[in-house]
Amino acid sequence: MPAVSAGRFLDACRRRPTDVRPVWFMRQAGRYLKPYRDIRAKHSILEICKNPELAAAVTLQPVEILDVDAAIIFADLLLPVEPMGLKLEFVSGEGPLIENAITEPEDIDDISTARTDELGYVGEAIEAACRMLSGRVPVIGFVGAPFTLASYMIEGGASKTFLKTKRLMYSAETMWRRLMGKLVDVLGDFARIQVGAGARAMQVFDS
Repeated sequence: MPAVSAGRFLDACRRRPTDVRPVWFMRQAGRYLKPYRDIRAKHSILEICKNPELAAAVTLQPVEILDVDAAIIFADLLLPVEPMGLKLEFVSGEGPLIENAITEPEDIDDISTARTDELGYVGEAIEAACRMLSGRVPVIGFVGAPFTLASYMIEGGASKTFLKTKRLMYSAETMWRRLMGKLVDVLGDFARIQVGAGARAMQVFDS
C-alpha cells in the first residue's frame, strides 16, 4: 500500500494529478470501529463532540486503522443549533431531537446569531487532531447546509415528509428568508472557526 500523503487529498480537491486516487468516506469514524464503540460506551455523542481531546482521538481512529487519505473532524452538523438558542439531544433509537423547535414563524426572531464562539470546542478539536497527525493527512471540516439545519429546527428531528418545514417556507416566506439569513451567518462563522483552527478542506452537507 502506498504511504499516505498529506498532499494527495488536497491535490485531488484542486484537480491536480495524484499518484493514486485518495480515499476517505463519510462517517469514517463510527460504530464499525471497536475503539469508537469503546469510547461511546462511556460518553454520549455530545460529550465526545464537546471534549476536544476525545473528538480528536475519534477523528484519528480511521486514519490509524484504515490509512484513509484525510481525517474528518468528529462533530455533528446540528451543533450550531445550540448557540442559536435551541436544545439539542441525541436519543437512542431516535437520533437527534430538538426540544424547543420552531413552531411559529415568530419564533425565528428569537434565534440568536451572536453566540457562534460557543462552538470553539470544534476548533480546539481540529487543532488537537492536527497536532496528533503532524501533517500526515489533512483534516476536513464541515457544516450542514442551511436548509438541512432549518428542517431539523422546525421539525424537531428527522422527517420523511418535511411537512412543517414546507408549511412555514410557503406560508411565511419573509420569516423563512430571515431564518435562512441567520443560518448563513452562523454557518459561515462556524466554517471560519474550523478553517482558522487548521481544517484544510470544508464540506457542506445537505442531507
